[in-house]
Amino acid sequence: MVSIIILTKNEENDIRGCLESIKWCDDVHVLDSGSTDKTIEISTELGAKISFNKFRSFGDQRNWALDNIETKYDWILFLDADERTTDKYTTALFDAIRKAGPDVAGFYCCWKMILDGKWIRFCDNFRKWQFRVLLRGKARFKDFGHGQKEDIISGEAQYLMEPYLHYGFSKGWAQWIDRHNRYSTEEAISRSKVRPPFSQVFSKHGSLRNVAIKSWMSRFPGWPLIRFVYTYFLRLGFVEGRQGFTYCVNICYYEFLIQIKMREIRRQQQLNGAIA
Repeated sequence: MVSIIILTKNEENDIRGCLESIKWCDDVHVLDSGSTDKTIEISTELGAKISFNKFRSFGDQRNWALDNIETKYDWILFLDADERTTDKYTTALFDAIRKAGPDVAGFYCCWKMILDGKWIRFCDNFRKWQFRVLLRGKARFKDFGHGQKEDIISGEAQYLMEPYLHYGFSKGWAQWIDRHNRYSTEEAISRSKVRPPFSQVFSKHGSLRNVAIKSWMSRFPGWPLIRFVYTYFLRLGFVEGRQGFTYCVNICYYEFLIQIKMREIRRQQQLNGAIA
């Protein structure tokens, strides 16, 4: 009923857990972009079909998969190596697909963020939505910030309420901080270029609302501190103990990096304008 595509690069620490969680699927594809560890060996051992493509961006990689990977089924679920499905998620996914009308192009999905074995529901502002399930030929992706979002959806996008699991800190905080330093540069460029209509701040669609909030609020001098206060106090992140505090502090730092890089971009643009 569903084919699964997983994007990988050096994911030997996570890929086994991901693949073991989707043993229910008989058509699993790993799209690798140059792993030098045991990612391919483990994926092959567990029965995944392997494809290779040089990574340029998440949006480009997902579109390449749609264009070049021959899947058994027309319904496709995109997963990352640090994500796991659950029995409840799988049941909800199958049920949603069986009930989908001819106008349904795909589904937004949400996750439970797991940190040190604990679901940080409040700190991570559960539910966050990403377009992860689609009917082949009905949707594309485009780059946004360090990731991607849906693009050119031909039909209706619905919401799958049952979450999967996301182990975003499985490689440790050092790796998370290093990765988010890179991500902050991409986010700064994206937020500097794109400012959605202010009305989208109040959109009922989380995919539109979150992009608009980040784009507009990043321009306020105290935004990183506002983000911390909102997440840790107003969203009750403090009830999640040490994990909650650590997460909120690092998300505040991440937003701070984005903000100072946005200022650098504006200064460079002003300098280029003065030179011109």
